[in-house]
Amino acid sequence: MSLSLAPAKLEKLLKTAGPQHYGVVTATDGLSIKIEGLAGYASLGDTVRIATGSGRDVRVKIVAMDGDKATGFAFDSLVGAAIGDIASLDRAGGDAMPCEDWIGRIVDPFGNAMDGEALGHGDTPVALEHAAPNAALRKTLGNRLPTGLCVLDTLLPICRGQRVGLFAGSGVGKSSLLGEIACGVECDVAVVAMIGERGREVRGFVEEVLGPEGMKKSVVVASTADQSPLAKKRGAHVAMATAEYFRNQGKQVLLLFDSLTRYAEAHREIALSAGEAPSLHAFPPSTFRTIASLVERSGPGEEGQGDITAVFSVLVAGSDHNEPVADMIRGILDGHIVLERAIAERGRFPAIDVSRSVSRSLPRAATEEENLLLREARAILRAYEDSETIVRAGLYAHGADAQIDRALEIWPKLDAFISEKNAGGISASFERLNRAVHGGRKGASSTHANALG
Repeated sequence: MSLSLAPAKLEKLLKTAGPQHYGVVTATDGLSIKIEGLAGYASLGDTVRIATGSGRDVRVKIVAMDGDKATGFAFDSLVGAAIGDIASLDRAGGDAMPCEDWIGRIVDPFGNAMDGEALGHGDTPVALEHAAPNAALRKTLGNRLPTGLCVLDTLLPICRGQRVGLFAGSGVGKSSLLGEIACGVECDVAVVAMIGERGREVRGFVEEVLGPEGMKKSVVVASTADQSPLAKKRGAHVAMATAEYFRNQGKQVLLLFDSLTRYAEAHREIALSAGEAPSLHAFPPSTFRTIASLVERSGPGEEGQGDITAVFSVLVAGSDHNEPVADMIRGILDGHIVLERAIAERGRFPAIDVSRSVSRSLPRAATEEENLLLREARAILRAYEDSETIVRAGLYAHGADAQIDRALEIWPKLDAFISEKNAGGISASFERLNRAVHGGRKGASSTHANALG
C-alpha cells in the first residue's frame, strides 16, 4: 500500500486500532471515491469507513475494483472527505440484524430506529444480498387471500406467495391502495419498504394510511428521497432481508415495496458512476438482472418455511406503462394491477383499470363457476370500453347490438362493485359480483345516461 499520501495519519491508526485493514483515499468526484491499499482484503459489496479530517466518518460501499484501486459509493454525503484520508475495512457493516422488536417500528437503511427510541437487534446477522431460494424446492402458490376489497377478491385475486406489480402514476391513489392491502390481507408480519419516498410521506403513511392497527403487525423500512442512491438500495435490501427473516421462521409475510422504480433508478446512478455503459433510457444492462434478483427472493418459501406475498409498486412516468422499467418488471411478476389517472379523475377509487390488469394466479385460483363469472364480467367491461366513444358521440342507437346494450346497462353496477369494500371474505365478494352482473335488468334505454356518467 502506498503511504506517501498520509503516512503520519496511517501510522497512528496502525498503532492504536488493533488488527484491521486500511487503505488511502486517492481521488473523489463528489459522488464516488477511489481507494488504494485494500487489494487482497476487500471485495465487491464490502463496507469501508473513511475517517475525514473533520472527525466525521463516511460509510462507503465498494462497487468496482481495478487492480489495487477500489471504487466506493457513499451511503451519505462525501462532504469533508479528502485525498489522503484513511479508509478502514468494516466487514460487520454490510448485514442487517432484524428481530421481533422491529415489529411496530420504523427503521432506516442501517437498522436504526427513526423514532429516537431504543431498538433491539437479532443475535445473527442476516446477509442483505444473496441468491433466491432453490426454484426446484419452493412451494407453489397457496390459497387466495381475502383483501377486504371486492375487486381483489374476485377479478384480480392475490394468492399466498404471489408477487404482484402495482403500476401507477403520481396522485392516483397508490399509497392508499397499499395501505388498504396492508390492513386487509391476513398475515403474521407486514414489511413495508418506502424507498425514495418524501420524508413527509413516511409519517403520513404510518399514521394516516396504516394507522395503529396496521402498525401493530408492520415493520416499516424507510429510505427518503434526499438520501444517496446507495442508501436507497440498502433500504430495499434491508426490507427484503427482514421479510426473509420472518419467512424463515415459518411466518406468513406481506411485503409492500414502494417503489421498484426508485430502486432501479438508484441502481442506475450507482452503475453509471462505476463505469457501466448506459442503455435504454440510460438504464445499464445490469438493471433487469438486479431487479429480478431482488424480486425472486420474495414469493413462496421452501417446505417448512412461510411465504412472502409481495406487492411491488411501479411508477409510470407520464402514465406510460411501456416505459423501460415498467416493461421489464411485468415479465418477472405474477400479475399486475394498473391504476388509471382518468378513473381517479372521475372519483372512483381504487382507480383500477381491470381490463389492463391481470392476475396470473387465474384460472387456477378460482372454481370453474367462478371463472365463468369472471370472464363474463370482463367481457362486459371490454364491450363497454370498446363502444364508449361511439355512444358518447351519439353514433349508437339502442337495439343495434345486444351485447353493447347489456354492457351499457350493467357497466355502472360493475364500476360501483370495483370500488366496494367487503369484510365478509371472498365468497361474499363473489356474491356481490354475481348480483352486479346478473341483477335485475330493467332495460338499457333507461340506463344509457347513467352508464355514460
